[in-house]
Amino acid sequence: MRESRPIDASVFAEARSRGLDSVIARIVAGRITSDTPLDAVLDPQLQHIAPPSLLTDIDRAADRLQYAVVQEERIGVLTDYDADGLTSHAVITESLLRFGVSMQKVTHWIGHRLEDGYGISETLVDRLLESTPLPQLLISADCGSSDESQIARLKASGIDVIVTDHHQVSVHGPPPSAYAVVNPNRVDCNYPDKAIAGCMVSWLVMSHVRKGLIDQQSIATDTPKLGDLLDYVALGTVADCVSLGSSETNRAVVKAGLLLIRKQQRPCWQVAVSQLTKVSRDINAELLAFQLAPRLNARGRIGHSLRGYEYLVAQSLAEATNAFLDLDADNKTRRTIEKEMIEKAKPLAHRQHLHGGLVLCVVLENGHPGVQGIVASRLVETEGRPSIVLTPGNEPTMLTGSMRSVPGVDAKALLDAVNARLPGALSRYGGHTGACGLTVSRDALAGFSRQLQEIYRMTYPDTGPKPRFLIDGELLPEQLSVAWIEQMEALGPFGRGFDQPIFVGVFQVIAARPVGQEKTHLSLSLLVEGRQVRAIWFSALEPHQPAPVSSGDWIECIYSLSINTFRGQEVSLTVRHGELKQEGKIHA
Repeated sequence: MRESRPIDASVFAEARSRGLDSVIARIVAGRITSDTPLDAVLDPQLQHIAPPSLLTDIDRAADRLQYAVVQEERIGVLTDYDADGLTSHAVITESLLRFGVSMQKVTHWIGHRLEDGYGISETLVDRLLESTPLPQLLISADCGSSDESQIARLKASGIDVIVTDHHQVSVHGPPPSAYAVVNPNRVDCNYPDKAIAGCMVSWLVMSHVRKGLIDQQSIATDTPKLGDLLDYVALGTVADCVSLGSSETNRAVVKAGLLLIRKQQRPCWQVAVSQLTKVSRDINAELLAFQLAPRLNARGRIGHSLRGYEYLVAQSLAEATNAFLDLDADNKTRRTIEKEMIEKAKPLAHRQHLHGGLVLCVVLENGHPGVQGIVASRLVETEGRPSIVLTPGNEPTMLTGSMRSVPGVDAKALLDAVNARLPGALSRYGGHTGACGLTVSRDALAGFSRQLQEIYRMTYPDTGPKPRFLIDGELLPEQLSVAWIEQMEALGPFGRGFDQPIFVGVFQVIAARPVGQEKTHLSLSLLVEGRQVRAIWFSALEPHQPAPVSSGDWIECIYSLSINTFRGQEVSLTVRHGELKQEGKIHA
């Protein structure tokens, strides 16, 4: 269930020498190694971002884009349907607008998750080639690195394709039919940060295009830089679960983007603050990851993602509000579907785990394909194993699915190895270290699963189940204060690779009250050594069931900390897991 988070002793010593208190130093030392400079975490700087020129093919891509801008060519923008793809779409189109491109010259191509599948898919290309007039240039973002067959079709139709992406490149190399392929994960690319998201690759490309247009005097020298688009990049980076630990680029971009979002200069951010929180200071990486990004992603899981793009680029508060409400409605539908699928998937996954399964592979015959990844993530959380959730594909003989991994286990490399042993078993797959999508035939499923287990056993012989919680320690009562939490929050942004701190402690329950529409959450007032704090324990009980603890009981909590601004500023605990240690009562 839980373990103390291991720490790097040298990082801890350096952090202490810098004056950080012991718990703050431990938090840092539990998330990076001495290979990462401490300043990259404590004070990430945009000026340290490696220049775009280090990206292979970027000059060729920029030259072609510059030509399209100057010659007023028709430009198609094709991106993935998730938050990384949507923010990439916004970065590219807003940049083109800044370069003087008429939006009448730009067409938008965002695949439908259920109808088209991931990337530059056959059905999406079919629709594009049936459109009139055809774009003369197509730029992809957050996809395309493994889509040679469809890029070849576009090329044969006279369309130049520029791929910008961050996913692992096909074992056969970048697609040869593409005019240019800009991807830091190309084996021949010297860009030092391989962990950047697709939206950041798009931003680097468009920044390079701006420089080229100015150098050739095609746009004014005072054309604004693209720094104000880092709000989009911050959202896409957090949403795509790329590393916020070892990557100074990602940390700097998210930190800068959060400052822009808090200024609420776009209607979409004004709506986000009004709908999701009360004050702009509450906008942090966690809120983007767990509240805003799911709403953007929900439209792609339930319907068509274009509405998410429209929300991001809305020019008025009314437009942004209407789009947000549509996304919010989809998110509620998604949550209902997700809950039903998780209830079915959990016992299947647990049984596999008990029988020695190393990679859990669950088939949900009535599952919704748009929610596979979320359900797989929940299985990883509960079982501590890489997990795959499969549902019926568009063809009756096929299953489509999503894979989510655990820290230290490369999901894409595992699928590459299986594909090499069983050519053809996977008709389509792609992704990166932590997450992949795949399509497998029903006939090949048993063999695929056997090979996956065997390859995992050989590749990671000493990797057992990951604990559900890695604990950063126990806090003193005086650390349960607004001032100390502000010190902790200054270490942010928190996210994948730099997890939000989690603590453990024993508290006495002063009061417990079920809350929420179905009364499944628990609002708590807790006491520790004379200090009283408020807490919320989400999904603590089944609908309309009595609370698992009552006034006077002693409870051990695994929890995270935040500052609740609803009633001013007060300490708030979010209970991640609770166990009754001793029944009791409050003495008057």
